[in-house]
Amino acid sequence: MAHAHHRHGEHDGSGHREPGQGHHPHDTTDIDWAEMGPLLESQAELFTPLYEHALAWLGKRQTDPGLVVDAGSGPGVVACLLADTFPGARVVAVDGNEPLLERARARAGRLGVADRFGTLAGELPGVLGDLDYPADLLWASRSLHHLGDQRAALAAFAGHLAPGGTIALMEGGLPTRFLPRDIGIGRPGLQARLDVVESEWFARMRASLPGVVDEAEDWAALLASAGLKPTGTRTFLLDLPAPATDRARAYVAATLSRLREAMADELDAEDRATLDRLLDPSDGASVHHRPDVFVLAAHTVHTATRTL
Repeated sequence: MAHAHHRHGEHDGSGHREPGQGHHPHDTTDIDWAEMGPLLESQAELFTPLYEHALAWLGKRQTDPGLVVDAGSGPGVVACLLADTFPGARVVAVDGNEPLLERARARAGRLGVADRFGTLAGELPGVLGDLDYPADLLWASRSLHHLGDQRAALAAFAGHLAPGGTIALMEGGLPTRFLPRDIGIGRPGLQARLDVVESEWFARMRASLPGVVDEAEDWAALLASAGLKPTGTRTFLLDLPAPATDRARAYVAATLSRLREAMADELDAEDRATLDRLLDPSDGASVHHRPDVFVLAAHTVHTATRTL
């Protein structure tokens, strides 16, 4: 598989939404993805049970694909899970960021699937034109919403599907929860307020994308508009109950830290102070120590097939 030239662009490697991290309140061009790689990989590993359930469901809907494409693969955790799910398939991880694809190739090597694992560097959806042949399964996890014209991007995705091939689109679900409503410090309902601020950030992010087109997020209808036949929608849970493991605590701390840094001006003083305590490793009330930290996530997958 020849590698496309790396091109910086609007989503620049963040196409795979770093499982469970939700939407990043950052200008993605400012992120050092090579530096972020280990963290993204660790967090994706935390979400492996959710992805395994989703891919097992998907495996019953698309049997024995020859080519599987992860469109917006990040460091390749899910791409390698796709290789496990479909042992007869060649898997191609596609992303806009070469350092993350380097991690994906290294991971495939460690897991013994490098002989049927390739990478393709470039911006979606145009880079898909560099695939050697059409995909039997195209997986896109929270990458579509970083493309301005989602309808046109889905049509491009569909254009790179083989007859009978499937698109699996992971979009939507519910905001991830880490803490009870009342955590004993600050005003109850902190995460609900963070959700509002993050939702407003997401709207601004979408509005700033090149060529943005407003679309109702009716994913089945959008898939149908791309000439595909919608075949199912299902939501998958990650349920890591309290008390959290060290890896889960690290994920929670990293997520809240990014929110605190990027959204400080949009939070009131009390919520900023609460976040500071939650993030202070020397504070017994922090997420590093408190016994009630958990991770509960719900991600939705929509599938559609090319019938022609």
